[in-house]
Amino acid sequence: MGVDRDAMVRDDRQIGIQMERAANRAMARLGLTAMQAKMLLYILDHSDRGTSLTEIHREFGYSMAALCGLAKRLREKGYMRVEPCAGDDRRKLLFGTGKGEQVREVLDRALMEIQDRLYDGFTQEELAAMDRLQKKMLRNLSAWRQCECKEVSDT
Repeated sequence: MGVDRDAMVRDDRQIGIQMERAANRAMARLGLTAMQAKMLLYILDHSDRGTSLTEIHREFGYSMAALCGLAKRLREKGYMRVEPCAGDDRRKLLFGTGKGEQVREVLDRALMEIQDRLYDGFTQEELAAMDRLQKKMLRNLSAWRQCECKEVSDT
């Protein structure tokens, strides 16, 4: 009997959902969601030069509309600030604030704990194989998407 690929897809989705729920529970005491925490950490990691919503979109794949809402809430809570980009008034750069830096360690530790629980009992070889296979799946989907886009543009 072969591998149940439908079950594998469902399992992958459940892993993502359960990880997001665990991260949301961990972030709730700071008044943040898991995605807000991930976005804030990304902004803090790039605060030396600032980052844009476009860069965050490329990193995480969330829609620009969703990211705008997340950025607005992080700004309202005082975790980040927005500045116009020198030379391009249409582009805005995001920077972490002192309040954001104060919670960085808590965010890092909470997210790392969730990952530690997820990968508990895995050997380094298993993790390396999983990493390789996930990247292969992403390349497959990317190639398929590019092929579909080409077919649409040819019609």
